[in-house]
Amino acid sequence: MKTSKTIFQSAFIVMLLLIGHTVATAQTTMEEFMMKWENGKKLTLAVVEAMPDDLQNYKPHETAMSFNEQVTHLSSAIVGIGGGFLMGEDSGIDLEKKPSTKAELKALVEACYDYGKATFSKLTEAQLAEKIDIFGYTASRRQVLGLIDDHCTHHRGAAISYIRANGIEPPRFTAL
Repeated sequence: MKTSKTIFQSAFIVMLLLIGHTVATAQTTMEEFMMKWENGKKLTLAVVEAMPDDLQNYKPHETAMSFNEQVTHLSSAIVGIGGGFLMGEDSGIDLEKKPSTKAELKALVEACYDYGKATFSKLTEAQLAEKIDIFGYTASRRQVLGLIDDHCTHHRGAAISYIRANGIEPPRFTAL
């Protein structure tokens, strides 16, 4: 558990630094971001649907996260970071409960993405611009939004590679 927390924090810091530069040069409106967010939710659900039930615990290496763990992790991080750094309310989602079926995993994805949408959409422009301390760094809440989105994309991409490794065609990416 401590090792996965350290890995998450390290990955988070690297992504935060990369996002800082990207967000400074490429702003989108909240409406545009929310459209992208909904697209990410749909794609994540399609990725979960594509992986057969009997391969939910597949992992390419003993030290890697399983398919289920990749998707659970990206979903849980939406709630954890959203609640911890983006002024999100209590989600009511038990992040300690790990889904054991495809249906449970899809329900978790739905609930976490919906929580993110509700949390993000309440942020004002002033709150988005506000600088906060996050994992030893200073970033705007807008940067944290980008981080969450990039984090989801990263782990969804890993999950897609697991689908391909099993000879299954993953869902097509759609940008809008």
